[in-house]
Amino acid sequence: MSTMSAPAKYDVKTQLPDYRARRGTFELLKIPRRHFLMIDGAGDPNAAPAYDAALQALYPLAYRLKFLSKRELGRDYVVPPLEGLWWAGDMISFTAERDKNRWQWRMMLMTPPWIDQEHVESDGGVRWEAFEEGLCLQTLHVGPYDAEGPVLEQLHHQQVPERGLALRGLHHEIYLGDPRRARPDRLRTILRQPVEHAARGTATEGRL
Repeated sequence: MSTMSAPAKYDVKTQLPDYRARRGTFELLKIPRRHFLMIDGAGDPNAAPAYDAALQALYPLAYRLKFLSKRELGRDYVVPPLEGLWWAGDMISFTAERDKNRWQWRMMLMTPPWIDQEHVESDGGVRWEAFEEGLCLQTLHVGPYDAEGPVLEQLHHQQVPERGLALRGLHHEIYLGDPRRARPDRLRTILRQPVEHAARGTATEGRL
């Protein structure tokens, strides 16, 4: 007698193409509207208490939604990777100076498409919002976060203008590795930059 196997867990890292990237390859993608748990803050993520507090608010809510989905909706999924939108008054804070005290950030965890407002009971400053980036250029950085500068320089000042594009929106990072477990030289981070065709406007580096 045959038995039916349980459906595989939904995992954005394997099922959504924009959650995959290759080192040294810059890919142009159109990112659709999705929903995220979000929380904002500012300061050095290695030192600012607000950053730790943000993660301590995001992850418990994300796991509550995961367990609710499995228990009440019959759909299990892997909690997506942590993402961050980063900005400052001048993008040189990211690419050259790496002055983290000047950084502002929005940390995010995606929710699957079948989760809606009735399932989300936000707390700790976390909100649930739609986010649509549209046209973006992205690549994979492998190594410590503080070694991203040269890749961002190439992305912003070589790849974008050579393709007839202009920067817009906020610098976006997707953390595929866990810094608590992986060696710094093995961390994998998708670096994503919203762009537009240059003829339609001018670059707006690091600003909404």
